[in-house]
This record gives sequence, C-alpha cells and structure tokens, in this order.
Amino acid sequence: MQKKTKIVAIQFKYLGDALFITPALQALHQKYPNAEIHILVAAEVAPVFEHLPFIKKVWALPRTRGKAKIIKSLPFVRALRQEKFDLSIDFVGNDRGGILSLLVGAKSRLSAIESSPTFLQKLAYTRTIAAYLLPTSWVKRHLKMLNILIGTSETSVPKMLIVANPSLETQAKQLLQDHSIICHLGTSQEKKEWPIARWVEFYQFATKAGYKMAFSAGPNEREQNLIKELKKALPDSFELPPVHDLAMYLSVLDQAKLVISSDTGPLHFAAGLGKDIIGLFGVHDGVQHYAPIYKKNEVIISKPCSCTNEYSQFATCQSPSPCMNSISAQQVFKRLKERYPLNAS
Repeated sequence: MQKKTKIVAIQFKYLGDALFITPALQALHQKYPNAEIHILVAAEVAPVFEHLPFIKKVWALPRTRGKAKIIKSLPFVRALRQEKFDLSIDFVGNDRGGILSLLVGAKSRLSAIESSPTFLQKLAYTRTIAAYLLPTSWVKRHLKMLNILIGTSETSVPKMLIVANPSLETQAKQLLQDHSIICHLGTSQEKKEWPIARWVEFYQFATKAGYKMAFSAGPNEREQNLIKELKKALPDSFELPPVHDLAMYLSVLDQAKLVISSDTGPLHFAAGLGKDIIGLFGVHDGVQHYAPIYKKNEVIISKPCSCTNEYSQFATCQSPSPCMNSISAQQVFKRLKERYPLNAS
C-alpha cells in the first residue's frame, strides 16, 4: 500500500491574520486531494482551523508573545518529527517558523523570505522565494507563493473559511438569544473606533425598523468601558457578555446574520464563517487591511484620514475632526438595509 503524502503548514500570526492562509490551505488540498494535511499554529488561534474538513490535525503550540520556549516545546516537536512529513510550508518566514521548519525535519521545506536568506533560513528551508515578488495582500501572497513553489492553481481563488464547533451551537444561541446583528464596538486603538454617539444614532434607526442587535467588545477594561458608555445612553440595548474563548466567540458569530465593526478581527472571522459584514474604516492602515479582502458594498470608508506620518503612532486621533466621526449613522443604516433587508430574511 502506497504511503500517503504528509504535509504540514506552519503559520505564526495573531488571530484575524491567521485566517488569511485558509484560501491557501484549500488550494493545497486541491493540488494534493489525497494528502494528509496538518497545520502548526499558536495555541490561541487553533480554533480557527480545528473543524476544517481537509485538515487532518491541528498542532497547537503554546507560546507567550515575544518569548521563545524551545526547550519546553521539545516533546511537542518530537511528536511532530515522528509524523515524518514529506513537505512543510512556512507561510510567514519569521525566525520562529524557520526554527520549527528545521526541527520538524520534512524532506522539502518551503517558505517566502523578506530579503537575502540568513544562516538560519539557509538551514531551515530547502527552497524559498523572495517576498518582494509576491503581492502585499496576505491572501493573495500565500496563494501566489504556493503557485510558484508547488504549482497550485490560481484560476479560482478560494474564500477565507472557518467552520464553527457544532458542539457549541446551543450555548452560542443562548448567549446571542434572538439577535441577528452583532455590532462590535472596540478595536486595538481608540482612533479606529466609531464614536459611541454614532452607534446610539444607528441603534435608534435600526431598532425602529425592526432590526435586533447585540453589542459586543473585547474583554479588556478599555473596550468594556465602551459597553458601559453605550448602556448609559441605551439602557434597553442588548450587550453580549465578554467571551474569552475563541471557539465560543466563533460560534456566537456563526449564529448572527450580519456583523458590523471597525475591528478587522471580528470582520475577518465573520467573513470566514460566511456571514455578511459591514466594515467601518478610516485610519489608513485599517483601509490597507481590508482592501484586498472585502468588496465595496461590504465597507464604508470615512473622509480622508489625517492620522498619517508623524501622527500615525498615536493610539488616539490627533485631528480636531476625527475621520471615524465623519461616517454617519444614516450611511451605516442605509448599508444595513442593502446588505440585510428584513423583508427578504
């Protein structure tokens, strides 16, 4: 009996960005439909991949941001080596990925690298491609990298894909109740957030029209304060409790019809789950993140942003007229009716 080809994909990016390799994983499966495909990721993003039907096993490596714990990871690495992979593909090409590619010990070890290969990269990979030859969009970059290195097809670009844990569906429904729209208030930086006053206006338009909305924010103190601020203005609004478990959060998103946010994390997850989204963008790097992924009718862009150059590093907007405030509640409500007309639900 012929041995199955065994492939391991290596990806060390955080949360929403990790989702960008799912189209490449689908392309890899199309190229090798009978291969056994594994994926090696940071433990905190493992739920993104755990229920994909073409992934044989998710290897979830515990880690602390900025700290390498190679010695503690040796039993984990030993188990990976015992799989005797034929091919490993490091989708990021950072030092951690290079070390793991070397330790896993597949016969062929591929990656894209940013510049001339370092000594570590020369040891870690058997074949590389210069990253400057690839598109800047992560989704397109990963697909192009596979096309050049192993000849996968680029004729049909698969979409980002997540499959929620079916065992969490009942609990997720209980958390969301019968609310069909999730409005996520927080982001990583205050300047990227749509003002609470705008959310209040939008809520009044939408609820009057019959939409049922749930508000959410990240579990940290600053984002939970946004929920408190909203609740003061809208005592009757429904807020989701903080969801610390990613698998559960994905299941809650999976119960919604549509997700509205200026945070790319929830938007990426919702899109991967096949949900309609409305992204609210103003800050320049936020626009860069969404641009290669979403269609024009899935986003609303503010007036031109002044948070560039010397102001780009500030977490709060330095402009007397913040760009995010220029997105009106009427704009978002109009887009909501276009994306999710109640008479068609």
